[in-house]
Amino acid sequence: MRVIADLQIHSKYSRACSQDLIPKNIGHWADKKGIQVIGTGDFTHPKWLMELKETLEEVKPGLYQLRDKSSAAYFMLTSEVSSIYKQGDKVRRVHNMIFAPNFDAVDRIISGLEKTGANLKADGRPIMGVHCDDLVKIVKEASSAAEVIPAHAWTPHFGVFGSLSGFNSIEEAFGDQAKYIKAIETGLSSDPKMNWQISGLDKYSLTSNSDAHSLRKIGREANVFEIDEKQLSYAEIIRTLYSKDPKRFLYTIEFFPEEGKYHLDGHRDCKFSCLPSQTKKLNGICPVCGKKLLVGVLNRVDELADREFGFEPPRAITFKNLIPLEEIIADTFDVGTQSKKVVAMYEQMAAQAPEFEILLDLKKDQIAKISSPEIAQSVLRVREGKINIEGGYDGVFGKVHIYTDEEREKLFKKTKQMGLF
Repeated sequence: MRVIADLQIHSKYSRACSQDLIPKNIGHWADKKGIQVIGTGDFTHPKWLMELKETLEEVKPGLYQLRDKSSAAYFMLTSEVSSIYKQGDKVRRVHNMIFAPNFDAVDRIISGLEKTGANLKADGRPIMGVHCDDLVKIVKEASSAAEVIPAHAWTPHFGVFGSLSGFNSIEEAFGDQAKYIKAIETGLSSDPKMNWQISGLDKYSLTSNSDAHSLRKIGREANVFEIDEKQLSYAEIIRTLYSKDPKRFLYTIEFFPEEGKYHLDGHRDCKFSCLPSQTKKLNGICPVCGKKLLVGVLNRVDELADREFGFEPPRAITFKNLIPLEEIIADTFDVGTQSKKVVAMYEQMAAQAPEFEILLDLKKDQIAKISSPEIAQSVLRVREGKINIEGGYDGVFGKVHIYTDEEREKLFKKTKQMGLF
């Protein structure tokens, strides 16, 4: 059984997140996307935890479903916390994910965090002064089956390897607790191929999740496992995630990293971005305003890399770069993702097949049947990587271009002549 799992999202209680992120809606959108296992996010927040306990019931060991059975998706208890503290010569800001096997373990984790003085009521992703190694101790003391995984590891502001406040290795960040760290989340602005340049990461599984702040962003990155339905459980998902076995952990679904909003170096206010080589020539200074450029993920990976780009470690888990279906529709018709035309077409397609089935499995004629020949052509181009992207930088998402203006005009002209549009 193919299991698509997005294990890192947020709730309505996290800052800058949609108020529509409630359990029932999350389950509905997981079904629409074709996701079998979805993280709950934010279980450290008392009001969200209460909602989860009221609306979910355990149906497989460590996996939950909505009590009203309105969704087929399984929920896994997950959260993200923000650690801000001084270590060495600078202030560190690191986000970590926590996975828990059951609500009893969650309660014990919360108790452990509260003893440090952490204010868990303030935000769904709470800010605390707990060091990374101490966080692991708290989580593991609560349950040996609970896990800690560094979130969006390369993000400049809050990644464990981030250019502004991160570390140069997992060992530096987690000390004697590094033995419990078995995976990292690569984030939207990097993919496995970039991470393979660093030999020190070979022993870690590379996981990808959406970190969704709204329903429509669920599944923009995910993990694909092969797990027998009868064996599906929290423990089996963790084993598969850590296994580095390509027969069990099939691949990750990734953004094209250029689309991530921290891929390149740049300065948002000046609308300036550049590659690491140009940053070096500029001595890290924005040529427009004279202030420091924000060093992006590509540059930071290059800084820590000890291999050439393109190296693939033995037993590496492969990946597939995809673009969310709404973005594909929007670029095909050269309109915004929130336009009525895009929303209507997305809903029309999702009513016929889950999004991931469309993006990964359906043949061109099958896609055309539920949409249009142009969209079918676009999906195929994305699968083949035949796209152009203006790289993201300093909090600005990259811009996807499946077609040039000339190519789009020719495509629509051809389909009109064929009487297909």
